[in-house]
Amino acid sequence: MTNTILLFIAGLVILILGADLLVRGASRLAAAFGVSPLVIGLTIVAIGTASPEVAVSLQAAANGQVDLTLGNVLGSNIFNILFILGITSIVAPIVIAEQLIRKDAPILLGVSLLTLALVFDGNLGAMDGAILLFLLVVYIVFALKQNESKKVQKEYAEEYAQKEPRTTRNTIINIVFILIGLGLLVLGSNWLVDSAVRIAKSLGVSELVIGLTIVAVGTSLPEVATSVIAALKGESDIAVGNAVGSNIFNLLGVLGIGALVSPDGIFVAQRVLQFDLPVMVFVALLTLPVFYLDSRISRIEGGLLFSYYVVYVIYVILRAAESSALASMQLHIAFFAPITFIALVVIAIRSSRAKRQK
Repeated sequence: MTNTILLFIAGLVILILGADLLVRGASRLAAAFGVSPLVIGLTIVAIGTASPEVAVSLQAAANGQVDLTLGNVLGSNIFNILFILGITSIVAPIVIAEQLIRKDAPILLGVSLLTLALVFDGNLGAMDGAILLFLLVVYIVFALKQNESKKVQKEYAEEYAQKEPRTTRNTIINIVFILIGLGLLVLGSNWLVDSAVRIAKSLGVSELVIGLTIVAVGTSLPEVATSVIAALKGESDIAVGNAVGSNIFNLLGVLGIGALVSPDGIFVAQRVLQFDLPVMVFVALLTLPVFYLDSRISRIEGGLLFSYYVVYVIYVILRAAESSALASMQLHIAFFAPITFIALVVIAIRSSRAKRQK
């Protein structure tokens, strides 16, 4: 078991290092060849930070371990909003751009509902995957066109503008970074998936549970780093946009690719349809009132998001252990989630009325 845990940690470290090298090399190379910082931030960096999820999901789907693929995506999406935005806003309250309230958050909710509809029959097939990938292309084009405000462009320019001269030496170095990064992603994902399956068998839990928890958290670490650093720099559009954009990419890109690669598609268990997928949709729905509150996420709201994640993880663990406390936890969730959501909606409505009266 010790060797398996060490293999998991090593795979995770290699995976994150590979993603970092890939993003660094690709973004610098693109900047050197005149690609705008906005395009770099919304495409290369967004896809690069999600590359651990892609690598792990591809590896798992190719091995027929589709529970790990599904668990990784659902767990990452829940983690990105509840944990990353929760922790980030506790560190420094986040100002929400108007476009995130009016466009990106509703798109995330729409994509989440679409995913729920596609898997409602218990399987995400090749045709479903093709639909998701097509919508990913549409979303990327839409994202590039909508981010035209000077404030947003300034933030992306400060973060991703060209910082080194275009020379043959620098070009070669960046290409080497990309190649090494891709190689490390393949190696790290192989080790991570292999060790995750072993851990699941050793603990007597399903691969889905491992995917929803430790694999999801591990593959989301690049997003944690990107969002926290961006928030500390005051680059709130990047911090929130990274979390929301990664969730959209996970559903459209990672699940889409996984459904195409897996020979029989991605099987969706009944318990996932009854709880984990609705939780993911609830989290997407939660962004609307939270983002609308004074157009910012305060430390209090961040604490609420974080508390949601703690409750969710406790529930997943109790369910995996088939604990007798599961019934009382279900009652707690049935009371806690609706009450807090309604409170957020009421506060958001009052905040909106107060703004109109000014």
